[in-house]
Amino acid sequence: MINTTTFIISKMDCPSEENMIRMKLEGIPEIKKLEFDIENRKLVVFHSQENLEIGNRLNELDLGSQFKETTKTEWKNTNDEKSQSKLLWSVLIINFSFFLIEMTTGLISKSMGLVADSLDMFADSVVYGLSLWAVGSAVSKKKKVATLSGYFQIVLASIGLIEVIRRFIGFEGMPDFRIMIIVSILALIANSVSLYLLQKSKSNDAHMKASMIFTSNDVIINVGVIIAGIMVMLTNSKYPDLIIGGIVFLIVVRGALRILKLGK
Repeated sequence: MINTTTFIISKMDCPSEENMIRMKLEGIPEIKKLEFDIENRKLVVFHSQENLEIGNRLNELDLGSQFKETTKTEWKNTNDEKSQSKLLWSVLIINFSFFLIEMTTGLISKSMGLVADSLDMFADSVVYGLSLWAVGSAVSKKKKVATLSGYFQIVLASIGLIEVIRRFIGFEGMPDFRIMIIVSILALIANSVSLYLLQKSKSNDAHMKASMIFTSNDVIINVGVIIAGIMVMLTNSKYPDLIIGGIVFLIVVRGALRILKLGK
């Protein structure tokens, strides 16, 4: 038998908070497993004996942690991490590949929507990469990577927002709506495949569910860029592209700020 303590984490709504909690609780020897439920903002800690440090560390994160209950359960040490790791590697490769594709085509087509979406893909890659980091790696290394990645994204997103403002008030030509639409459709297909693979796994583990939620958000952004491309075509205006670009850049900044919390 093993202790299972349930916490409600009111501010946990994406994989960034999950990673933050994993890194914060790393090193507590009594912990055998962490089970996350992002949708219901719930964390279940499987631990061998009582340890007040678990609750104290969660409170230090300021994510609205509340103790719910501690019960006893039979411990079954499952070994499905390898298959999950393979699946998450596939999703990471898809995201990073489309980061490169969308960044390149966005610059060529002068589409801020594609450039912004590429940074969102990069943000996803960072989160998946941190999730897949070797368990034995030092916490300090993980925090350093999170900090550098977060600042890098903020710098790129800030440059992007400045460019959006410049194009709003300047006389920049229209983006190539054909490239916008075609590349965004390909990105939508890629994210849909990622979502299918994640759902096909039928995993009940919370970090897999969190990845599904994250990828679902990407699908929505892809659709937004496609609609912006269509609006550019119909209105013969650059503004739909700039509006969607600005929105996605702000989403990237929000994600980067969350990643930066991992480094604290």
